[in-house]
Amino acid sequence: MYYGLIILSVIMFGGCFALNDLYRKMRGSSLKISLQFSCVSSLAGLAVLLAINNFKFEFTVFTLIIALLSALVGLGFTFCAFKALGIINLSLYSLFSMLGGMVLPFVQGIVFYSEKMTVAKIVCLVFISVALLLTVEKSEKTKGTIYYIGIFVLNGMSGVLSKIFTSSDCEKTSAAGYSILTALCSVALSGAILLLFFMKKGNAPKMKLSDTGVGALNGITNRVANFLLVIALAHVDASVQYPMVTGGVMIVSTLICFFGKNKPSKKEILSVILAFVGMLALFVIPL
Repeated sequence: MYYGLIILSVIMFGGCFALNDLYRKMRGSSLKISLQFSCVSSLAGLAVLLAINNFKFEFTVFTLIIALLSALVGLGFTFCAFKALGIINLSLYSLFSMLGGMVLPFVQGIVFYSEKMTVAKIVCLVFISVALLLTVEKSEKTKGTIYYIGIFVLNGMSGVLSKIFTSSDCEKTSAAGYSILTALCSVALSGAILLLFFMKKGNAPKMKLSDTGVGALNGITNRVANFLLVIALAHVDASVQYPMVTGGVMIVSTLICFFGKNKPSKKEILSVILAFVGMLALFVIPL
């Protein structure tokens, strides 16, 4: 059942990448626009998560601290993602993002939580790492490097914080309570920054109904997908779960690219095949 939750979240994350790219094309990639996106998407995600939790609000100090850190990481990731998508296509962007989301929790699980280092995990990590290297062209190695590093590290930190939450013995809320607090912190932070620093009119185009709809749909999809991963993380090793997420999202986002203007190159298609083989290794190799 928990592997099924991971697969469902993978499909949802793939859709989130496409929605991020669509929103950026509709409105641009400035800091104010990325904050507006974060605020709208977090509000929509918060509403759905509250409904899932029967409008029950949970709170502990430990959960609030982790939720606040997660919200800060999410805001930084959104800004870097918008900037990166203006330079590279959806498939390449997802590779940087998901590799970070795989490597940091993978290392964390092995080093700090005594998860077993198996042959299957090593094979999976190597295949997906090679998949990333195949997609990086020489002209893209320096252009926008700061944003590549940002999406790599910040997406990885999201998984690291989730693992800390699920594995801690501190008094904490349920997975739904944690997800709700994270969304609430995201709304508060993005809203506060907008009010304090972007009160002047004309700094960005006004949000249209279509913009709001795309942002809300992204927020709902992203928050629910992360909620499912937090549930699964209590039962599946981080060093297994996040390679599955990485390989799966790479495949889904590349398939989506076939329906857009920026078609994936042969190298990118090969990288997805390697990612799939790496994922398969987790289940085929017994060691």
